[in-house]
Amino acid sequence: MKWSEITTSIADLFMPRHCAVCSRVLSYGEKHICVECLTDVPLTRLHRVKFNTVEQLFAGKVPVERASGIFYYSKNSPYDNILYDTKYHNIPDLARYVAQTFSLELADDGFFTGIDAIVPIPLHRLKHAARGYNQSEHVARGFSNTSGIPVLNAIVATREHSTQTRKGAFERWQNTRDIFALAPGAAEAIEGKHILVVDDVITTGATIESAISTMLPVPGTRFSVLTLAVAHHW
Repeated sequence: MKWSEITTSIADLFMPRHCAVCSRVLSYGEKHICVECLTDVPLTRLHRVKFNTVEQLFAGKVPVERASGIFYYSKNSPYDNILYDTKYHNIPDLARYVAQTFSLELADDGFFTGIDAIVPIPLHRLKHAARGYNQSEHVARGFSNTSGIPVLNAIVATREHSTQTRKGAFERWQNTRDIFALAPGAAEAIEGKHILVVDDVITTGATIESAISTMLPVPGTRFSVLTLAVAHHW
């Protein structure tokens, strides 16, 4: 047994790690999520569906070539803990782990083919400073680890917007209007590129629509979308 494995085992004795989904104590070799919960992740596999429900969110609004999300997000599902822990419990590596683990299937199915750069949805600098990280960038890093596609912070948030929770579709659209701008030098970096826009969760698509609209005037840009979770109303 390697020294790192020995120290991990000792650490688990005194500070046991728990599954982000079911809270069971993790066994050696398990990371963030236990094997049982990993097996039962409610995967969408929407990337295999022509004109799927995520792609429909952008139809007639902004051009999106392909769109999907890793797993379904629904109220009171234990898998909601993945998003909550990532965003509010200072465990951004959880988002990176899930994104990397479950995007392997998308890579095998060719979802990342032809994409030049991954652009995460940014946080406003004040919210970023308060939280200490941008969870969407960690999701993007996970997809990057799988695909080898570089992450590019091409847009910045110009103002804070209130949470989208409990807002209707029109309120979400109003809440995300003109909240982004191109980062310095981004126009040259994304010109003629196929951009994968990434966020942690998608509900109505208003935030991602605003992000794409910000980059759309740059000549030759094309867009696809991938999120960690997709809101699902059972």
